[in-house]
Amino acid sequence: MLADVQPAIRHGVRSMLEHSGGVSVVGEAATTGEVLAETSRYRPDVLVIDPLMDEPTGMEVIAQVLRLTPGTGVLVFSSVDEDKAVTSAFHAGARGYLVKRADADQILRGIQAVAAGQAIVDKSIAGRLAALIRPTTGRRYYPFPQLTDRERDVLERIAAGKSNTAIARELALASKTISNRISAIFGKLGVADRAQAIVLARDAGLGQGRP
Repeated sequence: MLADVQPAIRHGVRSMLEHSGGVSVVGEAATTGEVLAETSRYRPDVLVIDPLMDEPTGMEVIAQVLRLTPGTGVLVFSSVDEDKAVTSAFHAGARGYLVKRADADQILRGIQAVAAGQAIVDKSIAGRLAALIRPTTGRRYYPFPQLTDRERDVLERIAAGKSNTAIARELALASKTISNRISAIFGKLGVADRAQAIVLARDAGLGQGRP
């Protein structure tokens, strides 16, 4: 799904995707209200959005979309590449951020990456991303804000390669409880199985500090 206040941008991206094959555009939106209504209706795999369409709502629309359709991956496509905008987008739950000077191949790769649960950023942002998403207060940035604290504990251990039994033992919970949390995590991350969850979590830097 495409969301941008400028019809020319939406139509240009739509035309490019339709000619590329393999990607279907299910809808378009020009306002925050339309974004929320259309994502709820179509539940797209990927939302390509310029989140600054409706100031002062701004990046808040990303978090709202993920609450409504947690399986949707959000790819920001914006003319703004300022640090504050990039940081806000990723903290809200976006998986990717491209600047509007990106060419057709970059846009298509970005959509495919986000659909696969991967993260992607514009080349102009990549070099400074690590510094942007780690607050100077010492509080660690968490890449999946849609998860609860308990779900984060489980995902961290999944990323470390631990079994359900081992996770249940570490957290002093029943195996059934762990299974239920894992099912919830898969749904919120938009992944089909444990292998996809591990790849997504490790790409985001999880599981590296555990044996």
